[in-house]
Amino acid sequence: MSKILDAIKFNDNGLVAAIAQQHDTGEVLMLAWMNPESVEETLATGQVCYFSRSRQKLWRKGETSGQQQKLVEMRIDCDGDTLLLLVDQKGVACHTGRRNCFYTAVRNGELVEVAKPEIAPETLYGH
Repeated sequence: MSKILDAIKFNDNGLVAAIAQQHDTGEVLMLAWMNPESVEETLATGQVCYFSRSRQKLWRKGETSGQQQKLVEMRIDCDGDTLLLLVDQKGVACHTGRRNCFYTAVRNGELVEVAKPEIAPETLYGH
């Protein structure tokens, strides 16, 4: 595990950007952050775990919503400062109830919503 962690360049806050991508379709789902502990847990369990900057704690994807990410493969970019997580996403990836977090496009100088929620956030989180 130390060899893997040594290959990752964590920033001054001890974090590395992690892009989640659906393994079989190539769909980019989300960007989140990982610290060494979340990388270790993800590799050990196969369930993706991030680090929540707002809550300052580990964030096990799907622990409250049920929308889990199973790790298929972790890749480290050429500079070591970004991870690509090839995942099997169960349900939606975005807390807004959309399949992915990239649902706003910039078209002709305007912001355009390109995907509607598939499920209400209240249903995902029970409030």
